[in-house]
Formats: sequence, structure tokens, C-alpha cells
Amino acid sequence: MHSGDYLAQQFESHRTHLRTVAYRMLGSVSEADDAVQESWLRLSRSDTSDVDNLRGWLTTVVARVSLDMLRSRTSRREEPLGPQVPEPIISREDEVDPEHEALLADSVGLAMLVVLETLNPAERLAFVLHDMFGVPFDEIAPLVDRSPAAARQLASRARRRVRGAPDPDPDLDRQREVVDAFLAAARAGDFDALLEVLDPDVVFRVDAGARPLPAGAARELRGAEAVVKQARIFSRGVRFARPVLVNGAMGVVVAPPGRPPLAVAGFTVSGGKIVEIDVLADRARLRELDLTVGDD
Repeated sequence: MHSGDYLAQQFESHRTHLRTVAYRMLGSVSEADDAVQESWLRLSRSDTSDVDNLRGWLTTVVARVSLDMLRSRTSRREEPLGPQVPEPIISREDEVDPEHEALLADSVGLAMLVVLETLNPAERLAFVLHDMFGVPFDEIAPLVDRSPAAARQLASRARRRVRGAPDPDPDLDRQREVVDAFLAAARAGDFDALLEVLDPDVVFRVDAGARPLPAGAARELRGAEAVVKQARIFSRGVRFARPVLVNGAMGVVVAPPGRPPLAVAGFTVSGGKIVEIDVLADRARLRELDLTVGDD
């Protein structure tokens, strides 16, 4: 077999792993695919004759590429108007796309990705590589221009943030019951019923990009009563919500008939209550998503 063909075959055998690393680093499937493609280009231009562990070498390369992309994203991003909701993975309720199964493993739900978005690029790399993929700190250190001890501290700071992410209920049927109850209460304007399904400390976030929200609406809220008040403002759109899986958990796509989707909402249900609602309503970013899975 030609050496180039063999190299390509070896790379393909690691592609799923590399996409998984890049998605956790970047919170975007499209950007993860770009990072994987750049990793292939770097591999094809490199002499790897002395590389004993190609998987480890490629993991380092895709992490470095992702780190550069995160830093570039941070440098060109203006002061955000509100919370940054990562690019969600949308699936039908009855099945997760096999191509996305690995990306969604290890409970990397939307709530976890939202927390990862709050980390600086070096913290995110140290946490993702060490805590999620077991890369030792002496291999992480050169990527972030730190000593191994300093890389350990980066991961430790990130870990303290991540511990605050809620632990979702694993039972999808139970999640569906709670989300259905929320939607029914919102459609009926039954705000007492809404309070019943919301955790007292529920967090609501909406990423609408630069688009202004309706009068009286907020981009981030904490507390059940505040979220119920916000639900009054958005109640008209709830009738167009159809259930989907958002990063493997219950969520909805809001799309009036014959019109582009208005939003994707991911619900984090823990202890039988909704503890987080993360809404992506940035129309430019919504256009990049495959939302046909929610169609009847």
C-alpha cells in the first residue's frame, strides 16, 4: 500500500476521536470538523516516522489547532451582549445520529458546554485533555507554554467551575414528562404549574446574538419566579415548539410553519425539576444548524 494511502487510513481510524476532542474544545461541530481537517493537513506535511503513538500525536495536534481557534475567536469577539450558548447537536427523539454518538458521550450536554464556554482557552484545553481524555500534564504543558505544575493549576481552576454544572437525570422519558409539563403550562398561561416544574434556583439563558430581545426580557435570569415572568413574554412562541434531543437531552425547536426556526432550547432536568434552560436564538447561527430532524 502506498505510504500516503496508509497514512490516510490511519488518520481515518482516529477521526471520530479527534472530532470528539475538538467538539469539547470548541463547542461547535462545524469548527470541530475544521480543526480535524487542519490536523490532517499538518499530518500530511509532517515526518511521523519516529512517532510511536499516532493517536496521542494527533490528539496533541488537534488540541493545538483548537486552542489557536479559541484564541482567535476570543480576540475578534466584541464584548458579548449576554451568555454564549454553544452550537447544539440536534437529534430526533427516537434516535441519535450515529455520527454524533461519540460527540455526546460522557454526559457532555449543553449545560456542560455552557460552563466550558466560560473558561479561558488555556483552562479549557488543560481540563478537556486531562480530565476528559487522560492526557498527562507534562504533555499539556508545552501546548499552553506553562510548566506541568501550572498546567495542573489550569485544570484545577476549570474543574472547580465545571463542578457547578448540573448533573442531568439519565431517564429521557422522565425528562420528557417534565419538559412536556413545562410546555403545557406555558401554553396555558398556568404560571403556578410552571413553578411546579422549575427548580427554585433555575437558570435561564438566551443567546440572541446582536438581536434585541422583546421589551422586558433578559438574556440571563436566575430563580423560578424570574423565569416564570420571562415565560409570559415568550409564551406566544411556545405553541410552535416541537420536541427534539439537544445534545442527548430533551429540548425543543421553535419554528412557526413555513418560517425559519426562531430558537433551539435545551432543558437540563435534575431531580425531576428543570434546573437550566439554554436558548440559542441567534438567527445567523441557527441557519448553520441542521434542524430538519424536528420535522414531522
